[in-house]
Amino acid sequence: MFLRAFKENSNKKYLNKLLSNRYVNVGDSKIESLGIIFNLGENEDFGLFKNLASKIKVNPNNFKVIGFSRDKKANLNTWDLCFNPDDFGWNGVIKHVELQSFLDKKFDVLISYYLSEDFELKLMTAKSKAQFKIGNLQTDFRLNDLIINTNLNEFDVFENEVFKYLTILNKIKK
Repeated sequence: MFLRAFKENSNKKYLNKLLSNRYVNVGDSKIESLGIIFNLGENEDFGLFKNLASKIKVNPNNFKVIGFSRDKKANLNTWDLCFNPDDFGWNGVIKHVELQSFLDKKFDVLISYYLSEDFELKLMTAKSKAQFKIGNLQTDFRLNDLIINTNLNEFDVFENEVFKYLTILNKIKK
């Protein structure tokens, strides 16, 4: 219990440092790749994300989804990857190779589709090397470049807003 508090404190300091040093880069390049981070406890419909990827014209080969769950048994699901708190160590260290690979990939867009205040979800968003980050409204505005304030059960509204703003920013291929 005592060590867990130290670990949480060191991880929070690391996350704050990451977000303080974050460089926002909104270029004019078109979207070729898309990464999605979501919380399995809040949403389990993978099809919604596939539809979003096709709507913004991302090739399925350049589309990757990872889920996070506090429940270790949730890793048996059928989508790309699923992670739990055991995959994260002290000072923001990622213990799982596939998760680290996802975070190191330079996606053109990363969508963080969660409302929960789980540290691990925030860390995944902050550590991602994605060029442009889109997410739901969070307590820490530094996580995302574009924030869309919707409820998780209003995915169609979220999808339409993402499409609208990416079109305005001229990021969708013709």
